[in-house]
Amino acid sequence: MMEKTLIIRTLTLFANVIARKLLLVLTFILVFWVIYLASTDHTKYLNHLRNPIDLNQWSIFKKFSPSEAPLNPAVSPTETELRVREIMEKLDRLIPPRPFTHINTTTSTKHSTATILNPQDTYCRGDQLDILLEARDHLGHRKEYGGNFLRARMYSPALKAGASGKVTDFNNGTYLVSFTLFWEGQVSLSVLLTHPSEGASALWRARNRGYDRIMFLGKFANGTSQVFTECGLSPNTSAELCQYLDARDQEAFYCVRPPRVPCAALTHVNSRNKDISYLSREEWSLFHRSNIGVEMMKDLSSIKVLPCNKSENIKKKCQTGMKTPFPSGYTLEGRWITTFCQQIKFNATEGIRGCLERKLIYLMGDSTLRQWIYFLPKVVKTLKVFDHHGTGVFKTHVLLDAERHILIQWKKHSHPFVTQTLFSVKDENYIPRQIDQLAGDSGTAIVITIGQHFRPFPIDIFIRRAINVKKAIERLLLRSPETKVILKTENTRELYLNTELFSDFHGYIQNLVIRDIFMDLNVGIIDAWDMTVAYNNYNVHPSDVIIGNQIDMFLNYIC
Repeated sequence: MMEKTLIIRTLTLFANVIARKLLLVLTFILVFWVIYLASTDHTKYLNHLRNPIDLNQWSIFKKFSPSEAPLNPAVSPTETELRVREIMEKLDRLIPPRPFTHINTTTSTKHSTATILNPQDTYCRGDQLDILLEARDHLGHRKEYGGNFLRARMYSPALKAGASGKVTDFNNGTYLVSFTLFWEGQVSLSVLLTHPSEGASALWRARNRGYDRIMFLGKFANGTSQVFTECGLSPNTSAELCQYLDARDQEAFYCVRPPRVPCAALTHVNSRNKDISYLSREEWSLFHRSNIGVEMMKDLSSIKVLPCNKSENIKKKCQTGMKTPFPSGYTLEGRWITTFCQQIKFNATEGIRGCLERKLIYLMGDSTLRQWIYFLPKVVKTLKVFDHHGTGVFKTHVLLDAERHILIQWKKHSHPFVTQTLFSVKDENYIPRQIDQLAGDSGTAIVITIGQHFRPFPIDIFIRRAINVKKAIERLLLRSPETKVILKTENTRELYLNTELFSDFHGYIQNLVIRDIFMDLNVGIIDAWDMTVAYNNYNVHPSDVIIGNQIDMFLNYIC
């Protein structure tokens, strides 16, 4: 019993000694820490205490929901993001804000003046004709800034001839309009004021405000039932979302998740225009039909162009990688003639068929490129439509000539695709992914066009897509330099169809972006913008004459 009592007292004493020692050590550390902080710059230590280590960063199993922001918002931007910002800054400088105050202060075609510089009694084919355009407002005052969106064209109806003019904006209210006199005969000149600078500025501001002027509707198939929910490029809802993400290229599409239906059940999508506008009532007055596409040179008479026996420079055969000037060509007797390379004229059947023999041709883009699929069987009768199943005009289209080993395929580009017609999303992919799936060789050619379906959305999504397409082309040409890649720029369209969403001003800016991004790439350019201006086209789906000339230009690049 005594031994037990001794042990208990000993342990109690030992515990008290340990406790006192620990208390003494802790007191010493606290005093030392206070003295140290008082004698040094302790700001960083206090900040550290206010910002403790986030233990979540150590968990490699953490899962993120689609709407969850990354832990570190200060992550360095990617190369693509920096390039997008760079191009956006360029465009903002090109289209500075021009606030609309009153219709009287906007450009007036009636009061503006056009003067031929260095006028001559006769002009020779190949000469350049320059016109100085001075923009004035409705009160007769000269405009002190530029930015008018103009369309310059020269033409000779009797010769079925036309060509674009080049407009140089001096940003002080004056413009130099230059025409190269490509053919002889009586030539008329035209400069249309598509939008005044205040209108162009308003369109640019409105375009980049948001994604919600177009609504997408997604169809989810759940057994025998169907469910529809709202979809879009940028979610603006607190509802649970299905995210369809290309993580590498940062391309995304979202749908509100339907109840009790998996996200993978999305099968079809279509779109509707919403009754949303970012233009004021006053700004809309600039886009009345009577104010769009008004002639600025009504009083300028036509000129006569003589042959003058001028010799022409010998041009190299058309090939990919060539620099494409503006204008890149002209139309004469209905035929497109390039200004920068020597064309071969393919006859309607044998020439085209011989060029296409043993070729795999992949058309990637919108319905303006699908027109090629409809046109080619009209002139090459051995090309037969292969039923690729699917429904509607936006399914994959295939033409085959089995005997000559010719395959021509059209696939639509992925989101955004603006149409009221339901289209399948099960067999589609973004164009960069389509390109990545091709091995490529000397018998493979790719034609790409994007633009029309991007006009209603902020331009950063178009810039990003174009950059991603360029990277995919670079990967393709690295593994297969013999593959031919052709870019068809977007064409002009109707002047009066919902100007805020579809104005040619948006298409013009996108063409500038394409030329900037693809400037140094070994690709061929079919300048559909230049071509459709020359043909005086006002249809999103140009006539067969124009489509035939686009295909002729394509054949010159690949054969």
